[in-house]
Amino acid sequence: MKLTRKQFLLTAAATLAGVTGTKLVTSVQAAPDVSAKPDSPRWAMAIDFQKCRWDEGCNQCVHACKQAHNIPDVPEKAHEVKWIWKQPYQDVFPQQSQWVDPALTSHPLMLLCNHCSNPPCTKVCPTGATWKRADGIVMMDWHRCIGCRYCMAACPYDSRSFDFADPRPDIANINPEFPTRTKGVVEKCNFCEERLARGLCPACVEGCREHAMIFGDLNDPASEIRSALHTRYAMQRSPELGTGPSVFYLL
Repeated sequence: MKLTRKQFLLTAAATLAGVTGTKLVTSVQAAPDVSAKPDSPRWAMAIDFQKCRWDEGCNQCVHACKQAHNIPDVPEKAHEVKWIWKQPYQDVFPQQSQWVDPALTSHPLMLLCNHCSNPPCTKVCPTGATWKRADGIVMMDWHRCIGCRYCMAACPYDSRSFDFADPRPDIANINPEFPTRTKGVVEKCNFCEERLARGLCPACVEGCREHAMIFGDLNDPASEIRSALHTRYAMQRSPELGTGPSVFYLL
């Protein structure tokens, strides 16, 4: 039987617990965020199930992201480059599917890099091409990436893509304000850090016509995202892995 990456990680943890005689808890706490600074923002995103209309064919957020970041439309599905994409609810939250309103579980979910508080991808990169900033954004340096794909193997959310070929011929309209990539590097969502530096919100948030995406600073008690997380039930992907995702889904 072929194991998924998540199943492998959980099985390995259970095996380790059996060997050491340590009781395996059901929820693993993330390691302290030693890179965070008291005065730094902590960027996060919340996606509202009830407002998102991907099941009705809306893809404005994807279009905005592709335009802003020169994401290619690779014809071969196996080599697709994904910064934002959709998957069935049951694939994203298999354990919760049977307990949630079918009207919600019938919707596909929007996925992107979770910009984890405790990202496993950064720990395995041999060149330091991926790292976490003080504001929580997990970055990629394509000049330092050697294409080993260790980060892809370490990510339990399949949030990274590899450029198997030169992606530039598959870019419809190149945005000269953002770099294109080359064959042999890994890429992913960067929370639009280049837009944040100019005081702008992420392109996907700006492009969402249903206002289903909330982006903001978790360290700001007055921020919209803090208010949403305080007043709505929110889920994260596989929090038991201890990665501390910064992307939330609002029921």
